[in-house]
Amino acid sequence: MSSDTYGGELPAQGSSGKASSTSSADKQKEKARVSRTSLILWHAHQNDAGAVRKLLEEDRSLVHARDYDNRTPLHVASLHGWIDVSKCLLDCGADVNAQDRWKNTPLADAEGSKKHNMIELLKSYGGLSYGQNGSHFEPKPVPPPLPNKCDWEIDPSELDFSNSNIIGKGSFGEILKASWRGTPVAVKRILPSLLDDRLVIQDFRHEVNLLVKLRHPNIVQFLGAVTERKPLMLITEYLRGGDLHQYLKEKGALHPSTAINFALDIARGMAYLHNEPNVIIHRDLKPRNVLLVNSSADHLKVGDFGLSKLIKVQNSHDIYKMTGETGSYRYMAPEVFKHRKYDKKVDVFSFAMILYEMLEGEPPFSNYEPYEAAKYVAEEHRPFFRSKLYLPELRDLTDKCWAADANQRPSFLDILKRLEKIKENVLTDHHWNIFNA
Repeated sequence: MSSDTYGGELPAQGSSGKASSTSSADKQKEKARVSRTSLILWHAHQNDAGAVRKLLEEDRSLVHARDYDNRTPLHVASLHGWIDVSKCLLDCGADVNAQDRWKNTPLADAEGSKKHNMIELLKSYGGLSYGQNGSHFEPKPVPPPLPNKCDWEIDPSELDFSNSNIIGKGSFGEILKASWRGTPVAVKRILPSLLDDRLVIQDFRHEVNLLVKLRHPNIVQFLGAVTERKPLMLITEYLRGGDLHQYLKEKGALHPSTAINFALDIARGMAYLHNEPNVIIHRDLKPRNVLLVNSSADHLKVGDFGLSKLIKVQNSHDIYKMTGETGSYRYMAPEVFKHRKYDKKVDVFSFAMILYEMLEGEPPFSNYEPYEAAKYVAEEHRPFFRSKLYLPELRDLTDKCWAADANQRPSFLDILKRLEKIKENVLTDHHWNIFNA
């Protein structure tokens, strides 16, 4: 915990008995303060205005308490729409425009969660909206200017393959780790035998044209391409952590908090791709196409856009007639397998299958061959949860995301809201357990 959050650093242990005694007393005071801080945040979350009022009568300064994300009790109450708790906090001097680490005020959180009565209350106290309409809600990204070809065409002589190794293979190419201007990069290279295949070249150029447009922290970053000479190559950042498939194979089922963080990263990247009016449907979302930035596995990115489709949307309910059986069978939405019209919700279905795999530690229907698994799913079967570690909220979210009716599946922006709320509940419960053990 940061010293400036909970009242300053503790003095160093001294050699004298007096210094030691003072230090011990300070430690006890600090421990008590941390406990009270945890309590007021917990009671604000639980909508217990009486308990909040009692704590403030004992220590008025608790109205300014902060959690690890710099969120105050008023942030917590505003997000949930707890009017009585918020009035109590405001009447006791809570800063109506306090900002958390995302620069959001309580009003921004209330607006993001659409708590209309809370919005009116906060505005009546002078509340202003900063940040991104709630830390739990992704901003709509501003589309970047499209670079000129000269900005990203790479001279193949700049690529050093002297210490390269193959890190992946596809149907028409291989992915190698190489060096570009001294920096490790991933290079997708078209196989020599396919360099004259018109469809392969078309797919390659499509992927390049797509990646040029993408800029997001949870999307593998495009660096450039070789399109004017052979072999054709696509260059992206190199991520040292490998892919999620291998990670899950080694680790098995993830702790719920880790699964939530991983799911948030994937959902953020996908929410960006699904942003209208230029919707990008991934169509092959699976653990092998989710990459870990480093061996610490603290950040994930969505990659491999070889099968992605860029669609100009006239309205949010547009349905697209596209090639059936596109992508990997095990994570495939039933409407794709059945060659029916489908839209961006096919990625939401695949996301559900990945979330299941993270919670269970094994691929969905691992006892079936991929094609048979897809066929089984198309017959309205779904994987069965066995693990006792998962949170009911995560299971409920998974159930909604793999609904047979695509219209019933939430958007990735809605998924983000739900995951953030689940994460907040987990963190609050976690603090409660720590400080009240």
